[in-house]
Amino acid sequence: MKEIINKVWHLSLIIGMRFFGLFVVMAVLSAYAHDLPGATPMLIGLAVGGYALTQAALQVPFGVLSDKIGRKKTILIGLLIFALGSLIAGMSDDIYMLLLGRFLQGAGAIGSVIIAMISDHVREEERAHAMAVMGMVIALAFTAAMVIGPIIGGFDGGVAALFYLTAGMALLSIILLFTVVPEPPTITHTFAEEEAKVKDVFKDKDLVRMYITFLFHSSTMAIAFFLIPLMLKTKFDLPLGDFWKVYLPAVIFGILAMGPAAVFGEKYNKGKEVFLISIGFIAAAFLLMGFSSNIWLFGTGVVFFFIGFNMFEPLLQSFVSKFAKASQKGAALGVANTFAYVGMGVGATLAGKIFEYGNVQAVAVTVLIVAIFWAIWIYGMRNPGLRGTVYLTTDLFDREKIPALMTETGITDTYINETEGIMVIKYDKELQDEDVIRGKMLKEK
Repeated sequence: MKEIINKVWHLSLIIGMRFFGLFVVMAVLSAYAHDLPGATPMLIGLAVGGYALTQAALQVPFGVLSDKIGRKKTILIGLLIFALGSLIAGMSDDIYMLLLGRFLQGAGAIGSVIIAMISDHVREEERAHAMAVMGMVIALAFTAAMVIGPIIGGFDGGVAALFYLTAGMALLSIILLFTVVPEPPTITHTFAEEEAKVKDVFKDKDLVRMYITFLFHSSTMAIAFFLIPLMLKTKFDLPLGDFWKVYLPAVIFGILAMGPAAVFGEKYNKGKEVFLISIGFIAAAFLLMGFSSNIWLFGTGVVFFFIGFNMFEPLLQSFVSKFAKASQKGAALGVANTFAYVGMGVGATLAGKIFEYGNVQAVAVTVLIVAIFWAIWIYGMRNPGLRGTVYLTTDLFDREKIPALMTETGITDTYINETEGIMVIKYDKELQDEDVIRGKMLKEK
């Protein structure tokens, strides 16, 4: 585990700081936007999730660009755009300028690029642990944001200061990127040119199932961050500076839920079961938040939401990386995160619209209906544990046999890590056997 941490701590820190910048304002944003000139419930929802719309539009282009010009250059471009958007949001004096800043924040769509770069640095069987490390850093950033955001945001001009802090962290991330992050290993792909297209990441049914899961997962988060600050302020009259008292226990329980979810999802191949339990928590959370008459029940709903939401976190990115071919990893993660950001943008905006013409109970019932369809979708998921990976050293095994191996049923992907001298064979465990693959790839004596 120590070796994995050494490989990914810097990239995890960069993505953690970026998420801190997003979450530190999300904790108070709908309550803050409520008082801006020109604000309506729908525009408030758009301010909460608007950055996700530009993320959705640019996630795949950034992922594909990173596969072509390199991860570091792409991350640099995204961080600069993110910093600019944060500065504009900090200077906003009405809802429309805030929206412009949020849209620009989202235009720095580098989340999938950083995750792809982390995947570049670790082996397949180490990926779950690497994603867990990243997830823990994000969880710590999230915890800090839930406490720091309301406290600073409670002061006059505090929310603007949060946006400026976000811009500063983006610039600090650029320094880290070019001082401590190593270049990824050189990979030789064994794929035909026509396969390396975005449309090909939709050919795998398991990947498509994960894309829809990203959509539902992120939409519930956006709806939650539309409802929670707004209800705490307008229904329970809680000052912004006290929001952390609701968020902190919820975040702690959410972090505690991540460990068992990762163990059962990865080690015991119970990913589908973990997802179904998570959906149950999320559905119960919105019913409590929507129909509670006191802050204690509402707070319990917030805790349930964070438990259900966080149980997904250590598994989502890892499962996409397992299903995707090496040559399409950046594009597949880009598509997955595009679906996630579409969910955020549409979820928060739709919640605002429903709230505008209905009430908080109508929003809760809408999420319950979504959760039912989501559970049905997950129930048909094929377990990622059925995908296996074999690592073969180029000194003992024959790389010239790869084309013939790729014609066999059950071989899903092959590539060569030239830096470490390792051939990587990905296969379906129901159709192929690891020992048989090793025997076929041995060099002739």
